[in-house]
Parts: sequence; structure tokens; C-alpha cells
Amino acid sequence: MRLPTTTRRSRRHERADGLPWHRSRRLILAGAAAASLAAATAGAAPALAAPARPAGTASTTAATSTAPYWTAITLHGHLIKVHPHGRFGVVHEIGLQPARRPRAGHNLLYNGGPVAHAPTVYLDFWGSQWGSDSNGVSQYMQSYFGGLGPSADNWSTITSQYTDSSGSGPAFGGPVLGGTWFDNGGAAPSSASQGQLAAEAVTAAQHFGVSGDNIDIFVLSPSGTQPDGFPNTGFCAWHDYTSSSSGNIPYTNMPYVLDAGSSCGADSVQSQLDGFSIVGGHEYAEAVTDPEPSSGWLDSSGSEIGDKCAWQNLSALNLTTGSFAVQPLWSNHDSGCALSAP
Repeated sequence: MRLPTTTRRSRRHERADGLPWHRSRRLILAGAAAASLAAATAGAAPALAAPARPAGTASTTAATSTAPYWTAITLHGHLIKVHPHGRFGVVHEIGLQPARRPRAGHNLLYNGGPVAHAPTVYLDFWGSQWGSDSNGVSQYMQSYFGGLGPSADNWSTITSQYTDSSGSGPAFGGPVLGGTWFDNGGAAPSSASQGQLAAEAVTAAQHFGVSGDNIDIFVLSPSGTQPDGFPNTGFCAWHDYTSSSSGNIPYTNMPYVLDAGSSCGADSVQSQLDGFSIVGGHEYAEAVTDPEPSSGWLDSSGSEIGDKCAWQNLSALNLTTGSFAVQPLWSNHDSGCALSAP
């Protein structure tokens, strides 16, 4: 079991061309192959065999994702080349989410790409401003992800049914928290761009010495900042991946959602910090089942495992590290939103 380490150093998604959020949609070209259920494993959802893509079918992509490009970002006194791809799994603020509800039979479809086999989250608290946070967010997030993964967590294992072309899916045996870094050598930008967020994710990945589809770098911005226009653009968080000289780096743009109050989940279940675990859990599950969007598991409208159940039936998840607010995740096995693996 890899124990977490703490170090201190000092749709849906918005279009890249600036069109409004509500006009951005991902068009999915999925094969009509149905997922078959495999035998259930202890504590995990039954695995779904990844259907083969019919000959001649194009790889599924998000039609409005950022066109592939390399850009150079100066961060921490270094020039960092990043290659972001878009904004995926967008958690809209309450009241701004698409007016639709998931329907039975509209299950997630496999699109030929990877899933995380050994999901691991790395928390990057970006900026010296975190030193003055009095709301306990850093401890809350460390406890949350430190509690996800062990046997008491039957919420993460909903994702285990979603396998990739190897026939393997996400597996859990210990805390998914792989490490925590307080990047406090300087202040985080007041309004970080997507390129800056990607560069910070690469910097954090290099700090931890990790890369690849098993990881999710949570770039947590401090209170008072507006990463990628939060909260004025109507979102609470999103995820993406960037290519880099270190390999592919899946990451999550995690703003200080308490600044948006109840619009991003504050006090929706049991405390003012509820939004951090609801929104953070949403992006975590999507990075597990679709670490290189949109090549993993999505439905025919482009919705990922968390999108289909966003802000519905919110509940408290009891873990060994505490009680945390979460949303349900879509389960193909149940053809609906679920709070625990079958």
C-alpha cells in the first residue's frame, strides 16, 4: 500500500474559441456495440467488457475540444511546454446545468481509450495564499481522498465496471491519495489561464515524479482567485489532460468553490465544505473512467460518469477518515445513478 506523503515547498465544456458554455457540446461518434457484464468481484461493480469499435468507425472525440496545440508557459521561472485539449466533465453551477435527466438505457459507451487501472490523486495547493486559509479546506481534501480507495469505500468502486481494451478496469486496495504539495513559493495568479493551469499540473507531476493515465493532479486554487474565469463563467470545476515532456498528465481545475457559495454546493448536505467533495468527487470519477477525454466512457450525448448525475440525490459518504458529501455516479449495471457499487 502506498501511503500518502505531504511536502511543503516554500456539455458542458467551454469552447477554446470563446463561445458561451451553453453552446458547447461534444458530439460522440460511438459504435452501437452493447457492453456485456462480467462476473462481479468482491467489493466492486461487475466489469463491463469494452466493446470493439466496428471497422471504419472514427475514434470518438469531443467536437468542440481545444484543437491540439503546444504552447509555452513561463511558470516558477521556467518555460514549460503544454498541450491542453479542452474542458471536460464541466460541473455547472446549480441552476445552470443542462435541463435534462439521465434515462435508463442511455448507458455509457466505450470509445477505445484508456481508463485508470490504479487511480491515484495528487493534491497541489497552488500559491502562497493557502497559508491564510482558515476554513480547513486542505485538511478536508486530504481526508477525503485519503478515505477513498480502502474497503470502506463502495462509492469509488462503481467505476470498476468500466474496463478498457485490455479487459481491466479501475482497481482499489488502499487510499487513492498519492501525495500532497503546498506550492507556496509564490502567489497563484489572480486569474490563471487554461495554459497556466496545465503548466502548474505539469510542475506538480514533476514534483511528485509521476505521469500517465493512473494519475489525476488536482490543481487547487486559493480563495479570491478566478482560475479560467471561475465563478463568472458558470462552472465549478472541469478536468482535462495535457501532453508534456514528462508524458500525458491528467489534471483537474479545482477552484476554491466556497467562493461561489451554494451555487457550487456549500451547505448542500452537512457543511460549508460540501462543494469540495461533491465537485472534486465528480471530476475524480471522470478522470478514472476517461483520463484522456473523450476517449474513455461517455454516453451518446458526450456526458461522462459524473455529468449524468450532477447535483442529484446528494448524500453523505462515510469513510474511515470522516463523512463527506458526494453525488451519485452513473452505473451501466443499474442503468441509472448509484451511490454504491452493486
